[in-house]
Amino acid sequence: MNTRRLGVQDRVIGEIDRIIKTLTIKPRASRGMPKIPQDALPEAERAESVRLMRVNHAGEVAAQALYQGQALAARDPKVKSAMHEAAAEEIDHLAWCEQRLQELKGRPSLLNPLWYFGSLMLGALAGALGDRASLGFIAETEKQVESHLRDHLERLSPKDLRSRAILTQMTHDEMKHGAKAASMGGKALPFPITWAMRATSRLMTHGSYWI
Repeated sequence: MNTRRLGVQDRVIGEIDRIIKTLTIKPRASRGMPKIPQDALPEAERAESVRLMRVNHAGEVAAQALYQGQALAARDPKVKSAMHEAAAEEIDHLAWCEQRLQELKGRPSLLNPLWYFGSLMLGALAGALGDRASLGFIAETEKQVESHLRDHLERLSPKDLRSRAILTQMTHDEMKHGAKAASMGGKALPFPITWAMRATSRLMTHGSYWI
């Protein structure tokens, strides 16, 4: 009985530690950031790149929370492992976006704690619906993220080669995550849920763009 309680306590402490690290400690990428030479950008283009990369950084903070919440609720060990594997690649994205923001003399969104805890609850809710629903949630999320990244690639200055290289690699990774979730049995989500996901994504996008 005592061993079980200690195990639960250790797990809770571990998750709290993960939250604190995501929100306060500079992430470390396991893969190097795409290295593309970059000349200084005109001020207007630099400012737009900052806003767009801030949105992408916020999205990666939210991705960490989504995968954390879903892994907590996952029943199948293979599904839990897949969540952790995808989250590890998302840490690369988080680190790359943060580094690029620093290079551009920008800052992360002040609303990141809000996006994190909101996404954590969404992830836990999706996981509670069962592994197939949770995998379907990931497949739909990555589909929407891919569309969002392609939009940013169109909006970025053609001169911002470094940001473009980062977003291109992120797009490739997100497509892989979505395809894997679908191949593992993710089921298609009903329209009201996908609509709500898009509405939430727009809220986060617009908020992070400015704040």
